[in-house]
Amino acid sequence: MPSEHVVEYIRAAIEWAALGIEILGAIVIVAGVLRIMVTRGAVRFLFKLEERGAYHEYKRQMGRSLMLGLDFLVAGDVVKTVALEPTLVNLAGLGLLVVVRTFLSWTLVVEIEGHWPWQSRTVAAPLDPGRHSEDASDTH
Repeated sequence: MPSEHVVEYIRAAIEWAALGIEILGAIVIVAGVLRIMVTRGAVRFLFKLEERGAYHEYKRQMGRSLMLGLDFLVAGDVVKTVALEPTLVNLAGLGLLVVVRTFLSWTLVVEIEGHWPWQSRTVAAPLDPGRHSEDASDTH
């Protein structure tokens, strides 16, 4: 039957699309890290530790590429699981992956911005004694 060939073609296209999204996520992470290392310079950064906000800016730029890459990886998992094999076991596995990656994204936000994603910056800034006054004045 021709419809079986069409279904197999669509299934293969979805598998390739999910793989492409996951590869894109990995590329975003690697490219982001390399871009930071080249533009900010890992060695150059070590000599600028005494500059106001240098560490915070380096950390913020690194975290942005990590968060974007994690978003692509989650999207690839969603496409693969929901479109190809939406069984209860696969959906539970996807749910666990999404929870873990969401937790990673939230911890990156806390590390970069100094507050939880659902808190406003003005409320969270005074509560975080680890942030320096020059870091609190950095703009995004």
